[in-house]
Amino acid sequence: MAGQLLTEDSIQEETKLQDTLRNIKHVLIVMSGKGGVGKSTVSTNIAMTLSMKGYKTGVMDIDITGPNIPKMFGIEDGQLDVENGKLIPVQVPPSLKLMSMAFLLKSKDTPVMWRGPVKMGAVRQFIEDVEWGDLDYLVIDMPPGTGDEALSIVQLIPKADGMIIVTTPQDVALLDSRKSLVFGAEAGVPIIGLIENMSGFVCPHCGEITDIFKSGGGEATAKEMNVQFLGRIPIEPGIVESGDKGVPAVLGSPDSATSKAFASITEKIIKTVG
Repeated sequence: MAGQLLTEDSIQEETKLQDTLRNIKHVLIVMSGKGGVGKSTVSTNIAMTLSMKGYKTGVMDIDITGPNIPKMFGIEDGQLDVENGKLIPVQVPPSLKLMSMAFLLKSKDTPVMWRGPVKMGAVRQFIEDVEWGDLDYLVIDMPPGTGDEALSIVQLIPKADGMIIVTTPQDVALLDSRKSLVFGAEAGVPIIGLIENMSGFVCPHCGEITDIFKSGGGEATAKEMNVQFLGRIPIEPGIVESGDKGVPAVLGSPDSATSKAFASITEKIIKTVG
């Protein structure tokens, strides 16, 4: 009897999950093999670029212990509403919806000290109990790494179009990005492509590019691993400042090298997922 009830509960949960995902056309998973490579910055700017193109876009900040996306959109004080038992994402103009653990914390300094099963329960709730409505794209900002947490999240979202892997040019970051590529293959999730972030510092005075962290390693890795290279994103001081102020680069500095890189990368993503 207990086994039967468990089976029935599992079926109900699966149905609820599929009902939530049914009205989402494309799901993009953004992940990195290690922290500190700019994964959340990439998620933010790809999502904003899609939104600015007129696509109805959602961002699921699923990095439970380090939810930084709201700050990058300048909505740290955003409040979630509840309608008919569903969480309503925070709206970001022009056509973007955002869900993050940050909206559920008492303050931005509150740490999330949860063990794995509790975190995964929260992740499932993020997917099942959020009223996303009709979306063209849902961008999922993953926690860093390829451990149990990442695997559990990927298994919850079987209809994902694919993964976008973010790396920097250093050898240690590229080593971890290769692990992410293998992770995607073993988890049965297509790889949309690889992005090399922090690829050269652009001098704000003369425009000269200095390869602080080297350059080209991401493209070489993509070629070696037989995946699409989506592009390079440079380091620009003004972009860092705008991000800290809650203005995505593509919105605050549309003519910058960074914004042009994101425009090109996003076009490749759109063509790849169809």
